[in-house]
Amino acid sequence: MGQPQPILEPLTPAAHFLVATVEPGGEVAARGLLAELPGLRRSIGFRLPGAGLGCITGVGSTAWDRLFGGPRPAELHEFPGYDGPLHHAPATPGDLIFHIRAQVHDACFELAMAIGDRLADIGTIVDETVGFRYFEQRDLLGFVDGTENPEGGFPDTPAGRAALIGAGDPDFTGGSYVIVQKYLHDLTAWRALPVPEQERVIGRTKLEDFELADDVKPADSHIAVNQVIEPDGTEREILRANMPFGSVRDGEFGTYFVGYSATPRTTETMLERMFFGTDEATHDRILDFSTAVTGTLFFVPPQDFFDDLPAPPDAAEAADPGLPPGADGSLGIGTLKRSSTV
Repeated sequence: MGQPQPILEPLTPAAHFLVATVEPGGEVAARGLLAELPGLRRSIGFRLPGAGLGCITGVGSTAWDRLFGGPRPAELHEFPGYDGPLHHAPATPGDLIFHIRAQVHDACFELAMAIGDRLADIGTIVDETVGFRYFEQRDLLGFVDGTENPEGGFPDTPAGRAALIGAGDPDFTGGSYVIVQKYLHDLTAWRALPVPEQERVIGRTKLEDFELADDVKPADSHIAVNQVIEPDGTEREILRANMPFGSVRDGEFGTYFVGYSATPRTTETMLERMFFGTDEATHDRILDFSTAVTGTLFFVPPQDFFDDLPAPPDAAEAADPGLPPGADGSLGIGTLKRSSTV
């Protein structure tokens, strides 16, 4: 199995999410950024000992074919979006995602600025979200988020099996699919609900974070709708890395949903159930208070993928001797390639 990017590491207090598009003609420079990124991360992280700076990088379906040749991840496709009877989840643009995480925000911000500088002439940052850890791992609705995440920080653990590709796609073992969505909460309407009713919406107690009993938990609660059980009784899981975000000035408060999975079908099934309902529920009731405003799907390659990026079929431009060192993904010293990891 290829060495995964730091998907399985514990959530950090700070996170910075950049979603970017790459303009036509910017492919060579974008490849250069991907090759340079491990060095950028090391340089910044070295100046902040103990910050634990990491960056998980993903590539969208359309961008993949523009940037790389060779095999293609078996299940990579555009985020479909969901147009349910009452609630909607849009599909929004995104060629690259940078999930920057650290113990302190200044480390995240410095790396985000370095990435932004290199994207300035070749693409557009279409979404930037600054995430933070809230009290007791809670979201801004006041409930603990991520309690039921599969556990383990290694590939051969429940978390690894849920999030990482195995032998089914041998060219990309150790990779992952990630769906990201930005949800905005209507806190005025939410706070008007009594706590017992909030608990029925979520399916857990608010203070203790205990799951409600099956005979009490409503079928349209967030917990119930998001449980995907196979006919043999196996539960399909994803690894969530959600982060709260907000702006007091703009009155925007929300959750940045981040779902890593060995197959995007698991997350998509959950979203289908949320927006189109189940046999027992018309929709996930949390959507009455939380509105999806973005949605994109990316493939997160294993770390060693960035050591020697596979050139696209038409690589003549990438071989242009007039390009600056590193623009074609190399160090600019003969044919020596980068051997560092994110």
